[in-house]
Amino acid sequence: MSAQAKTTTKHDLTTGPVAAHLRRQAVPFGFGLLAIFSFEAVDLFFISMLGDEPLAAVSFTFPVIWLVYGIGIGFEAGVASCVSRAMGRKDEEGAKRLVTDTAMLGGGVFVLLAIVGLLNIQAVFALLGATPAVMPLIHEYMSIWYWVAPVDAVLWISLAAVRARGNTLLESKFIIAAAVLNLILDPLLIFGLLGFPRLEIEGAALATLISTGTILVLALSHLVGRLQIFATPFASMATIVKSWKHVLTIGIPAMITNAIIPVSSGIVVAMIAAFGVDAVAGFGIAMRIEPLVLIPFYALSAVTSPFFGQNSGAGQFNRLREARRMLTLFCFGSGLLLAIALDLLAKPIAALYSDSPAIREVTVHYFWIVSLSYGAYGLVMSINAAFNGMGHPLPGVVISGLRVLVLFLPLALIGRALLGIEGLFVASSVANLTLVVVGWLWLGKQIDKIAKGHI
Repeated sequence: MSAQAKTTTKHDLTTGPVAAHLRRQAVPFGFGLLAIFSFEAVDLFFISMLGDEPLAAVSFTFPVIWLVYGIGIGFEAGVASCVSRAMGRKDEEGAKRLVTDTAMLGGGVFVLLAIVGLLNIQAVFALLGATPAVMPLIHEYMSIWYWVAPVDAVLWISLAAVRARGNTLLESKFIIAAAVLNLILDPLLIFGLLGFPRLEIEGAALATLISTGTILVLALSHLVGRLQIFATPFASMATIVKSWKHVLTIGIPAMITNAIIPVSSGIVVAMIAAFGVDAVAGFGIAMRIEPLVLIPFYALSAVTSPFFGQNSGAGQFNRLREARRMLTLFCFGSGLLLAIALDLLAKPIAALYSDSPAIREVTVHYFWIVSLSYGAYGLVMSINAAFNGMGHPLPGVVISGLRVLVLFLPLALIGRALLGIEGLFVASSVANLTLVVVGWLWLGKQIDKIAKGHI
């Protein structure tokens, strides 16, 4: 590997100020997420211009899309954890092998998922409560979107390997490029501008497929040809399977952790569907805006995994304790500011997407209630990422399982009976605020346990 490639792709996170490392890595990645989530918000705005039914149709797809993304995040988390710990041990060749084999596995798995998804569109969305009026629109959208999944998976697995080396700036450049290209294509294909065909809701999905595929080609040409972060794909089956086992030890629990949330969201959508299509549309607006609001937390959790991975691999446990303290201060401070901002901005945001009072009311009430727990939710994300980074993913599975099965779902049923749709939102806030205490204490004990075993 060339000296240029080494200096471009690797950043040592085991020395220097902890807060500065987290900030320096999180800020570029945050800008990348800002671009991608801003596009998604604008994408929904374009779709809302087609009418309330297309808006509701896309809102029904969110839990399924998030479930697919959750599986992809599992692969991504496995690569980030294993590669970062390999880099902490100075094992460059092992890191290359891991990302190469995982990218091949991820691409194959997601092709199969796309086929299964295409064959079950009617059954899945009927289960979520989709009405006959919106079902044809869901078919149009998902018949294209499912093919985004394998392309997106290979892209994010590859970029996770770069992030694991401590370089989030390069990753953010590719993410921003994908978002900008998608934003350009979206109105052209949805509304048929500049001679393009008017594809409406299909155009939104096709724009995502084209932009993601284009950026994947560009990213792979750069990562393979210049930065050389991949090994040869032609290795013995025993070597490949060894890589898969290593990554999936982290990846499968991370998939379960990330799948629990969209599954619970699917249950919420089914519950909300009982209040009417307008309620689903209002919830869908909140679900597209919420990732924008949570960008600081997503970015921080994304860089927490490689930070904990490199430092645990290097035996720097005091740095892990300091990182835990910094994460706590940032998440609760930012969460308070976000709650105040959304209390003031929820109504104007909802008004951008719909003139319907029923739709706007659901969006506004969601933000007023759930934003109170955003700081806790953000810290739980970073805690789960820290466990993954250290190579101990099971606590994240338990924390997410407790949140949904033990707290949220029972509280949601009680809340809906007592408070209607707002009771579902109260249940979400209470679950977030309770589980953050469990996760915070558990992470501290896990760091101490690993430190004792390292002596």
